[in-house]
Amino acid sequence: MNLSLLDPFAVAKEYPEVLFSKLEFGHSTLIKSSYNSDYLASGTIDGDIVIIDLDTHGIIKILRNHTRSINSLRWTNCGRYLLSTSRDWKVNLWDLTANEPIRSLRFEGPIWQAEFSPKNQPFEIFISVFEDDCLFVNWEDKDDIRMSPISVEGSEESSNHYILTGVYHPSGNFLFVGTNKGLVNIISTIDGSTLFSEKITSSNVKNIILSQTGYRIAVNFSDRIIRQFKIPDLVNEEPENWVLEVEHKYQDVVNRLQWNSVSFNSNGEYLIASTFGSSHEIYIWETTMGSLVKILEGSKEELVDVDWNFKKCEIYAVGLDSGKIYMWGVIVPQKWSALAPDFVEIEENIEFMEREDEFDIIPENEMAQKNLELEEDIEVDLLTKDTIDARGFSIEKNFVIPLKLEHSQNLFE
Repeated sequence: MNLSLLDPFAVAKEYPEVLFSKLEFGHSTLIKSSYNSDYLASGTIDGDIVIIDLDTHGIIKILRNHTRSINSLRWTNCGRYLLSTSRDWKVNLWDLTANEPIRSLRFEGPIWQAEFSPKNQPFEIFISVFEDDCLFVNWEDKDDIRMSPISVEGSEESSNHYILTGVYHPSGNFLFVGTNKGLVNIISTIDGSTLFSEKITSSNVKNIILSQTGYRIAVNFSDRIIRQFKIPDLVNEEPENWVLEVEHKYQDVVNRLQWNSVSFNSNGEYLIASTFGSSHEIYIWETTMGSLVKILEGSKEELVDVDWNFKKCEIYAVGLDSGKIYMWGVIVPQKWSALAPDFVEIEENIEFMEREDEFDIIPENEMAQKNLELEEDIEVDLLTKDTIDARGFSIEKNFVIPLKLEHSQNLFE
């Protein structure tokens, strides 16, 4: 789709509004779109990972190694590597040029989450293990995998605290983590020390997400409140001066809904959340004022995971019962006048009225003179590629997943 030929007011919309498609490739439990917005990874209940092309909505590849439900997926920025965790207690690193994991670890307990470090992708990761110390893992050398445990500090009852989820700061020098007792800690990735700790509530932390700008962080607690914090200047300020300032609290005060999953848009100006229970909706808030701007409807079941595809301005969600992937987007009307400026779109047939001089025969010399008067010297550059698209995102050379056509018919066998 050429965005420059479409209605600019529709292209520039900040968030999706219409449910336009449903995908069903097995029973999906988790989804994650790549950073270049070309592919969608879908983790299924039986341990398969389905890679979907977001232009054709077809299957590119199926990765098989896990034996139980997928509970975490992460892409590298280049789009070549994928990190997966499963309820079979395994962590796998996939090179998408192949069909087998290039690194694999098995633990002695369930794994909550795994995250790539921004510094050394894909060989430095953070792993959150159920009721155990979390780990910084460096597996660049597969014969010498180094693990550094992370323990909870900053509380008199730290022995009863466990890290459930975490997210890296864009610099890669800090890690934000949430515990089962409502603590939010900032940990140094250099030495693993706890630089900051604050108890927000007594409820456990379900999700932590960070805006791409690095200015806002949203924490989803099990007390039915999503709290948005302003991140202090971690680089120039001393840790003793850090303060997590609560900007907004998002909740449904009428229905007291729990929130399953949360996500920011590209610049952190909007926040979305899927609801738990009988409400089958996605809420969209504006993060500057904290106001609710839209409720996405259309699904007939509870939505357990959501993901915001920035470049395509699409939101994806997974249905709990059916495992379908619901897709909301912006329906952009075609702008034919971009191809022919004198083209006029009409709502219905109209009677044609001939102009007085429309079909008059004009001498060739007069026609040539008129064309010379109207002609302008315009240089059209057909070789230089655009650096940004119509939505303002940079256009980069993306990794393309190789597809073996001879195997495409046997994907589900």
